Amino acid sequence: MYVDSHCHLDFPDLRAREDEILAAMHANGVSHALCVGVKLEDFPAVLGLAERHPGLYASVGVHPDNAGCEEPDVARLVALAAHPRVVAIGETGLDYHWHKDAPEWQRERFRTHIRAARAAGKPLIIHTREAAADTLRIMREEGADAVGGVMHCFTESQAVADAALELGFHISFSGIVTFKSARELKEVARRVPLDRLLIETDAPYLAPVPHRGKTNEPAYVVHVAEEIARLRELPLAQIAAATTANFFGLFRHALR
Repeated sequence: MYVDSHCHLDFPDLRAREDEILAAMHANGVSHALCVGVKLEDFPAVLGLAERHPGLYASVGVHPDNAGCEEPDVARLVALAAHPRVVAIGETGLDYHWHKDAPEWQRERFRTHIRAARAAGKPLIIHTREAAADTLRIMREEGADAVGGVMHCFTESQAVADAALELGFHISFSGIVTFKSARELKEVARRVPLDRLLIETDAPYLAPVPHRGKTNEPAYVVHVAEEIARLRELPLAQIAAATTANFFGLFRHALR
């Protein structure tokens, strides 16, 4: 059994194929998936997926790339996170790739999500891109270790992974770990403690080899697990069991 710890089934590329996507998941042994919110305006669609399908869960948050959308406050996030199908706060964090001016509004939004997670007692889903130092600094300053969470679609260095692990966070690998060019990332995947490891697709993005270049979907998370098993020289069943147990251990509100 596998769990896709991060996907966006409400996005147009996947929304129109809902039944097909779920059938493929189950055919490939993917029993559960976490549908991650990126805008408050789109949250009803994310929650609707989790309400319709017992194998799906939801998170609530505003992605750091998104400007010109409804800005969250702590009270609003906490209220939405109270729904029993919502198991996490996020996706949140910092992204300086598209916002090279490192805007203060992005950092303040990140702080808001951490404060909401602490108030709600639910873990964080953190996105960081070209912003690792500030991401870790704000995590420390706001006490993100009180709730923990996951560094999703991890592409950073071993030093960043170690710092996140020290704060009690999990590390999640996407299809990027299957790319031949991801040599440094493969080394990190070998070294992350097995009890802190998660797998994801980030669908519809970043389809793993052998589906690279196609629309990604939760069924393909199996290939991420296969690559990690190969890198660590462990049985695939052990990676599947560990990452599934880690998911339900971290997202403790996710009832099987």
